[in-house]
Amino acid sequence: MTEPTGTLGALYLADARTRFDEARSQAERALAQVPFERWRERLDPGSNSLVTLMLHVSGNQLSRWTDFLTSDGEKPGRDRDAEFEDPSLSREELLARWERGWAALFSAIDSLRESDLTKTVLIRSEPHSVVQAINRQIAHYADHVGQMVFLAKHLAGTAWQHQSMPRRPPSRVGP
Repeated sequence: MTEPTGTLGALYLADARTRFDEARSQAERALAQVPFERWRERLDPGSNSLVTLMLHVSGNQLSRWTDFLTSDGEKPGRDRDAEFEDPSLSREELLARWERGWAALFSAIDSLRESDLTKTVLIRSEPHSVVQAINRQIAHYADHVGQMVFLAKHLAGTAWQHQSMPRRPPSRVGP
């Protein structure tokens, strides 16, 4: 394995981009295993569906990453509560919204320079360094992608295909 090269800031930005890419890929591999007709199912009335999680993540991305360095990450036009109501969007409309969120994130990340890392941005009027804001979003999306994988695995049942190394089959006890 070759050692990564570059300045610490460049390495950080490249790794942050990789973490976001991995989260998106993991979510999309999980979604691909569940028929769209089941994406609105919830484990109980207080839990989220796959649709809810997609709307929330994309809504958060559009709010946080649009004008990332110059405006508060909680945009006034965002209706966060509506993200949890599962509107009757078509598969195409939902995936377009999902794509817009990721596009906003990747556009912002790809435009950052090392000198931006020490700047301050606001999220809900609270100051964060750019590094803190990025780390906050990596953790936030990882939480929700984990929920999506868990729910997708439940909904896919025995048809679930492991995304990483599958577990070893249980060993037999006795004769």
